Amino acid sequence: MAKAVKEVKEEPIEKQLWKAADKLRKNIDAAEYKHVVLGLMFLKYISDSFEEMYTRLQKGENDE
Repeated sequence: MAKAVKEVKEEPIEKQLWKAADKLRKNIDAAEYKHVVLGLMFLKYISDSFEEMYTRLQKGENDE
């Protein structure tokens, strides 16, 4: 018998991130997990701030 070919379905990045977070929660103590989450939140904040400033600079706006 031939094996059935498993269809690979691409998931949205949000689902992939939630699955990764679930795996981390199982293996890491809550006291350690907060450092991971806070680091990711900081990176998200920096990324959003950069995008906002980059867009304003492209438009020729300035804070000064």
